Amino acid sequence: MAQTASAKEGMWTPDQLPQIADDLRELGLELDPASLTDLTAFPMGAVISLGGCTASFVSPTGLVVTNHHCARGSIQYNSTEEENFLETGFLAGSLEDERAAAPGTRVYVTVNVEDVTERVRGNIEQGMSGEEIFAVVDNAEKAIVAECEAQAGHRCQVSSFYGGLQYKLIDRLEIRDVRLVYGPGDSIGKYGGDIDNWMWPRHTGDFAFYRAYVGPDGLPADYAEENVPFKPEHVLKVSAGGLNDGDFVMAAGYPGSTQRYTRLTEVEQTFNWQYPEFQALLADWIAAIEDAAPAGSDARIKYESRLAGLNNYMKNLGGQIEGARRVDLVGRRAEREAALNTWIAQQSGGTDYAATLAALDALSAESAEVSRENWGYSNANRSQLLSAAKRLYRLSLERQKPNEERESGYQERDMTFFRQGLQALDRRFDPAVEKAEWMLFLKDYMTASDTVRVAAFDEALGLPENWDEEAVSDILDTYYAETELDETEFRLSLMEQEPSFFGESNDPFIELAVALYETDREMEAAAKDRAGRMASLRPDYMQAIIDWQASEGFAAYPDANSTLRVTYGTVLGGSPKDGLVYTPFTTLEGITEKDTGEEPFNSPQRQLDLIEAGDYGQYALDTLGSVPVNFLSDLDSTGGNSGSPTMNGKGELVGLLFDGTIESVNSDWDFDPRTTRTIHVDSRYMLWVMDKVDAADRLIEEMTIVSGE
Repeated sequence: MAQTASAKEGMWTPDQLPQIADDLRELGLELDPASLTDLTAFPMGAVISLGGCTASFVSPTGLVVTNHHCARGSIQYNSTEEENFLETGFLAGSLEDERAAAPGTRVYVTVNVEDVTERVRGNIEQGMSGEEIFAVVDNAEKAIVAECEAQAGHRCQVSSFYGGLQYKLIDRLEIRDVRLVYGPGDSIGKYGGDIDNWMWPRHTGDFAFYRAYVGPDGLPADYAEENVPFKPEHVLKVSAGGLNDGDFVMAAGYPGSTQRYTRLTEVEQTFNWQYPEFQALLADWIAAIEDAAPAGSDARIKYESRLAGLNNYMKNLGGQIEGARRVDLVGRRAEREAALNTWIAQQSGGTDYAATLAALDALSAESAEVSRENWGYSNANRSQLLSAAKRLYRLSLERQKPNEERESGYQERDMTFFRQGLQALDRRFDPAVEKAEWMLFLKDYMTASDTVRVAAFDEALGLPENWDEEAVSDILDTYYAETELDETEFRLSLMEQEPSFFGESNDPFIELAVALYETDREMEAAAKDRAGRMASLRPDYMQAIIDWQASEGFAAYPDANSTLRVTYGTVLGGSPKDGLVYTPFTTLEGITEKDTGEEPFNSPQRQLDLIEAGDYGQYALDTLGSVPVNFLSDLDSTGGNSGSPTMNGKGELVGLLFDGTIESVNSDWDFDPRTTRTIHVDSRYMLWVMDKVDAADRLIEEMTIVSGE
């Protein structure tokens, strides 16, 4: 019997969609729901991952559309004080003008998913320690991935579902040559900035374009002039006719993580301590960067992406905390656990479940205590140069082992990313800014009441017993004056060095990394032990959840884990609180209402003139009498869904998912159908900007534009 979920809740794995086929058809899906389970067919074959964001192919020559904020790091990477594409926007006039994206940028095309649960968990034995269980799972995953990656040009991963109850091998084609094609300036792509972030009404043109390139033989290859555009098997048509209120929409994407099934102990730790603590730190962190990197300076350009991320996260945390208070998340989770306990008590074998839950809660409490103790030390190690030194020293040691025995992140498969990360540091590092950040973290480490001071760190860095700003500043000045790690060639050369080189080095960051190695490995071993014990407990808990929800007539979708999911619903406004009404669309005229001429409400004059003239072209929505800019839906989404193609019932691109309302962010923990709303940039606005404002005619001609009639 098919199971259903309440409201439109659910980030469904493609193989689950036949279970909800009736609801999909009733809402307006015209495609066969079963066809969505085939990741190599239309439309799923056009949906791709950028490794943190989602995107989709929209032309037969590898043109990729995603969110502006997903491509902004590449725009920033290609910008300088003299040629600041964050301000002016970037548009390649031809294929030859397309620029290499930021190092490490990838396009991942999922080609197969296979259940490998037995291969991962089959060698776990009764009585194993947590660290032994972790090793069994980790070794199995590495072996499965190595086997999969024997295919040239593939990047594979083993992902855990339902807390480790199920494991799947995700086989992906890895396209390594990704180039920046087009991104409007921040005055369109980031219109409203941090003020409008997570807010409605919204008027943000959050779209940008990459292109995927491969070698002349059609196989993935590193960047080279002779490479050619990738030819995807499936692409999405782009709708100029768009949507209206109440229309069916679905999004396919790679949502990062949700915590819908976490235990009450974890919820209390997160909302009573972790989130408020980090929110306070973020405010100081942002201020430290802004003070050290004046607006318009090269340093500010280098840190723009980080600032955007920090501001986004800080506002998100505020929404999470407020949302948890508003819906009484702690109380709701306690009620759910009580209901689950009642159901368990009625089942045969319920006593075993009860023991599992007690052990799981005890482990969660233990992890919370360790997290508090290590909070300050973890932050005090955030220096980019210290992180580079630590990773390079660890690499020198891991290289002494056979490749298959190395830690994840240090195998040969990881070396391209490793190298590109070291290279990217050049455009994302400034010593004065990093020193300001490190000073902040060290002050927090040395003064926070919950922090446990780490003797090896204090001794190696030469920290005084109590916080002394002048003394600590002098110590850090010496570090930045005497290091060579700020030089790209030196960093790259260290990838080939033996451990003895690091032990004999006089570079202060390398000396600190060597001094902290044993302490860090002890912490890592303890973390692996906790993770292994969690891997032995959580599957039984999730099986209880699945069985309980099935008895209530609901399907249990797994928490988001950066694997391909489908979410669906309708174009829908809302009323998240008394007296507040959200209409489903915003229009061009809303841009002029907000515009002040000053960042972040500084629309380009050409755009303002077009709006004043009512020059809508073919992109107006009759019921609005204008071009829709952004729209709302009741889709269930989270971070990682950014850039997800929003499709109509025919599988045509009608928008790009890019945000949620501030009232929605708490849905990572608890879905509320009244307040959960997702924000999309309308395909009609994207095309209008491309056509009328930025003259991106070459790209419009490359795509297949449909009227929607």
